[in-house]
Amino acid sequence: MDIYIKPVKKANLSNTHEILVRDVAEVVAEPKVAAKVKIMKLQRIGDDGEQKKNYVVSITDIIKVIKKAYPNATVNNVGEMDTLVQYAAEKSRDKPWLKWLKIAFVALVLMAGSATAIMSFHTDGQIPRIFEQYYRMFYGQGTSNPRIINIPYSIGLAVGILVFYNHFLGRKITDDPTPIDVEIEQYDNEITEAVVDMISRNEQEKGH
Repeated sequence: MDIYIKPVKKANLSNTHEILVRDVAEVVAEPKVAAKVKIMKLQRIGDDGEQKKNYVVSITDIIKVIKKAYPNATVNNVGEMDTLVQYAAEKSRDKPWLKWLKIAFVALVLMAGSATAIMSFHTDGQIPRIFEQYYRMFYGQGTSNPRIINIPYSIGLAVGILVFYNHFLGRKITDDPTPIDVEIEQYDNEITEAVVDMISRNEQEKGH
């Protein structure tokens, strides 16, 4: 009998004291076998009074509990080798006004930071002077505020930002991930790997 398991890289749990196989992995097998494997217990959590803590579930932990129930089964791993389980005693439930306050604060910070970065770039690159030179070249006279260039440039800059972030009015323009999405995914993967390595190293030191 073959049992296929696909552990995820990271799982979030709350309001529980046990990590089950279904919490960290997908299971593919005969229906009755899969149903039994999914509810097998891997670890006890939250017994030490910790409100929030990280745990690591190894593929070997999953194989051991499955082999104990099905000694003759062949367990095939098609996912991650280690799963980081982030446990919180209760899910954070922000009040609606607090949620919108956080959104407004982040939006203001991002707007101020973006505006500062754009203005700094324009100052360093002497964009206003370049636009003045363009105006002089095409119209034969100088002006300190060439609106015929500034206005299309401003519109193009706004459109470029929307395309870069791939969001407009809460909707994605395309299904493709943006560079920001890629960077966030890479950062999250690196953090997860670092936490897994740290916990594994601490457990090895305790074992010695």
